[in-house]
Order: sequence, then structure tokens, then C-alpha cells
Amino acid sequence: MSSVNTVKGTVSQVFRGHSLFDAQRSTMELSDSVTHKNGRQRKVIATQENMRDADSVRNTTLEVEEGEALIQGSDNEDNGHPKVVHGIKGELGNVALLLFLYVLQGIPLGLAGSIPLILQGKNVSYTDQAFFSFVFWPFSLKLLWAPLVDALYLTRFGRRKSWLVPTQYLLGIFMLYLSVTVDILLKSEGGRGPDVVTLTAVFFMLSFLAATQDIAVDGWALTMLSRENVGYASTCNSVGQTAGYFLGNVLFLALESADFCNKYIRAEPKATGLVTLSEFLFFWGVVFLVSTTLVAVMKKETARGQHGKRKVREETQSVMETYKLLVSIIKMPAVFTFCSMLLTAKIGFSAADAVTGLKLVEAGVPKEQLALLAVPMVPLQILLPLIISKYTAGPRPLDVFYKAFPFRLLIGLGYALLVWWTPSLKEEGGFPVYYYGIVLFSYALHQVALYSMYVALMAFNAKVSDPVIGGTYMTLLNTVTNLGGNWPSTLALWLVDPLTSTECQGAAGQSCKSPVEAGLCVKEGGTCVTTLDGYYVESVVCVVIGLGWWLWLGKRMKRLQDQSPAAWKCRIAQ
Repeated sequence: MSSVNTVKGTVSQVFRGHSLFDAQRSTMELSDSVTHKNGRQRKVIATQENMRDADSVRNTTLEVEEGEALIQGSDNEDNGHPKVVHGIKGELGNVALLLFLYVLQGIPLGLAGSIPLILQGKNVSYTDQAFFSFVFWPFSLKLLWAPLVDALYLTRFGRRKSWLVPTQYLLGIFMLYLSVTVDILLKSEGGRGPDVVTLTAVFFMLSFLAATQDIAVDGWALTMLSRENVGYASTCNSVGQTAGYFLGNVLFLALESADFCNKYIRAEPKATGLVTLSEFLFFWGVVFLVSTTLVAVMKKETARGQHGKRKVREETQSVMETYKLLVSIIKMPAVFTFCSMLLTAKIGFSAADAVTGLKLVEAGVPKEQLALLAVPMVPLQILLPLIISKYTAGPRPLDVFYKAFPFRLLIGLGYALLVWWTPSLKEEGGFPVYYYGIVLFSYALHQVALYSMYVALMAFNAKVSDPVIGGTYMTLLNTVTNLGGNWPSTLALWLVDPLTSTECQGAAGQSCKSPVEAGLCVKEGGTCVTTLDGYYVESVVCVVIGLGWWLWLGKRMKRLQDQSPAAWKCRIAQ
């Protein structure tokens, strides 16, 4: 999910086209229909497996087959990997630990996704929102340092714990630091807004550490579980991260909202929610520190063999060999062309995906209500990959991508119309129920188009990946896919303010071109009025660019399916 999809967003999974957990939910269903039907046998070593892009994809079949490649012969050689256990009952403790580690991983990601909504309520600029959006990049970029995590470790402490324990301690420390400073960082006073630079730096580190922890946990899962049960690692990942994100985002925003708590929970209204951001951060900071200490002390990473003598022996690839392999894959003409298209394919959706939700909050829609809209979408997000994969399992999966592309562009225009219509529906007590029904229906249509394109891309990635180096190959393509969603979203947020026109009405000689000038306008008794919203300009421009991409590069992408299998094979792997 690449980033986690990067991972993996600014509007609590709503209206964000590359959500980390949207991507991850689909992979378990996708794997059977794609990987098996392609008949590929994965033969990769541990380093390549651990470099999977969590921000985008968790392919269960790929993980199982790579895990088997890693531990093949363990029954005969007694390499220390747990012997095959009939059923999951004998390993419920390990499964529970993996699930808990992935839940912890989702907490900082969910919190990071809630900050843009909080900032929007404090009237920060979209330039500031664009700057904060870099927080969501690490899960899409972790391929760059994953080989280091896999190759450098303390043997006596454990290959995975060498990274897991320090990163989780740092996550806890950063959360405790934020619990003390976050109210000051978010405070607006004396004409000065929230400290977006410091917030971005701290939450970027949280995201970076969570991505690093993900690499370590992914690798540990392969040796923590037996060969028979290693496929449960993907389930733990998808369920755990989704649950953690829900706790850190949807649940937090609901409990932090005074309006939500007064309406649905409390008998007597109060001015604040049940929890504050600082209290939430402090609680989870303590949980991180305590749980990490318990794992460091009580959980043995290197399991003993059946005679209690030999420890787990994992194959590794040198860091330089891995980076050379990545470069050799990118240099292949077919791969280079495909990556270029992946990096530009989502420009047409960037305004709709990155800005729409923030504009709805700006129009008065409660941020906790937007976050809660993600909940009824979960069943749809589970069913869609099952349905769509039936049409992408054949020899031409990109045909589905091509057909869904213009529909997603039209949905982007529909979002712009929804934002324009929203202020006129606002009532004294909020928005009518039918309005949220329309928003939910719009989001459901968006999910159908998004998943059609996503599943098609994942199917094609699995189809063309060289089976000899399948893990690294798939990770690279998924990383590029996620980056193709991250950079247009950041750019779309940054361009909203420059494309917006405002004027000062009621105060002669004043303007509203900057926050300082806007303050002077208000001080002189005027008001700043938006004459042209840059979001609408972006929406139209993005759709035009998207249509141009679809008519020109979209057809070229379809023709990549006609390339011979040899065009996708890496020479180093041969």
C-alpha cells in the first residue's frame, strides 16, 4: 500500500485515491486470482521479500511462496524454523503478537491522517497542507532503506528485533514529546497560525519509524510462523494496520469532537470531547514503551530447532547487490516506459483525491462525520477486489484500467460540483441526512473506479514480474505506483492558494493576497471574499490533463500487454 498507497491520507480515507489501507484490504483476495492463475513460482531470498512495499500491496500468495523458498528444507535440515503445526492453534500466541505489532503501526499513521483535518479547522493555508502532506511519503519510499534494515543487525539480539525495538521506543518517545507540545504547535494566536513546519517534521519521523517497523515486522513474520501458517502474516498485516488506523483516526476524531460526544455519548453537554490529542498521544506513547519492553525481554526471535541446538538461519543478499538489482530492473526499456506512465497516470485525479475532503471541512462539514463515512465503505472495499479480480485475471488486465480511467475523471468533476453545492445545504443544526447519503454514494462510486484501476495494476505487476526476482520486482513497481499518487497530491494542495483569487470588500485600498494583508483587511473593517476558488480551476485542469493522458499514454500502456515475456525479464536474474 504503498505508500501506504501511501500506506495509506489527508482526509481520513475519504476522497483520497491512494489510501494505504484501501490498498492493503484488496491484496488477500487479489493474490489467489492473479498469482495462481499466472502460474508463477516465486524464488526469492529474504532480503527481497522484506522489501515489499507496505504502502501499497500485501500479496498473500507471494508471501507464502517466498516464505517457503526461505525456509525450504527446514524439516530435513533442522534450520531452526518452527516445525509444521497442523492448524493455527499451536501458534495463536505468535499470530496475536503480529496482529498487535501491526495495530501499533497503524496508530501513528491514523494520527497523521487526522492532523490535516484539525489544521483545516484552524484556517491554515493549502500551501501548509501541501507541506504537511510529505508526512505520507515514507511508506512509499521505504524501498530505499529496506535493504539496510534487512542486512544490518545485531546477531545476538536478533535480526528483526535489532530494528523493531529501537524504532518502537523512538515512536513512543516522539508520541510523549508530542503529548506535551502538540497543543502549543497547533495553537493560533497573535496572527500566527499553527507551527506546521515542526508538526511536519515530527509526524514525518513518526511515519518514517512506522515504515521501518513495518519492514522489520514483515521479515519477522516469515520466521515467527511455521511454513503452514505463514500466510496468516498477510491477514495480520491487513487487519492490524486497518484497526490501528481506525483507532488513531476515526475513533480519535469522534472522541475528540465535543459535538459528536455531546450528541451521541454524553447526557450533559460539555465544551470538549472525551479525549484531547495530547491525552491520546500520551496514552499510546506509554503503550509503545511498555509493550516494546515486554517484546524485547520476553519474546525470543531466534527459535530453537527441534533438538534445541540450531538457530534460525536466514539467507541474505548484500545491500549493494540489491540496489544494483533495482537499477538493472529500472533500466529495462519496457519497465522504464511503464514506470514513466505510472508516475503520471494519477495527475488527473489529484485535485479530487487530495483537496475535496479539506474543502468539505472548509465548507462546514464536521471532520468527524467525514471520518465516520469510511466505516460503511469497509464491506464494499472487501467485496470489490473479489469481483474485479475476475476480470483482471486474464492476459490483458490493463484493459480494465483503461476503461475505468475516464469514469474516475468524471467522478472528480462530480466532487467539485458537490463542494460547490455543500454551503447551500448547511442548516443551523448541521447538514441534512440525505446530504451525507449523497456524499456516501459519491464515495462508493469513487471506490469502484479506484479499485478497478488498482486491482488491474496489481494484476499486471504480478503478470510481468520476473519470477526469479519476483519480490524485488513487484516491490519496485508498487513503489512507483504509490509515488505516482503522492507527488500529484502534494502539488495539487500547493497550487490551490496561488490559483485562488480573493478581494477585500468594505475596506478601501486593502487586499487579501497574503495572511498579513487579509488581517489588515479585517482590521480595517473589511472582509475577504473569494472571487475564484483555485480548487475549481484545478479540478477542470486536472480532468483535461487526465483526458489527454488517457487518449495518448493510456493506449500506449495498453500496448505494453503485447510485449513478449522476454521484454520484462531482468538479465541479472537470468
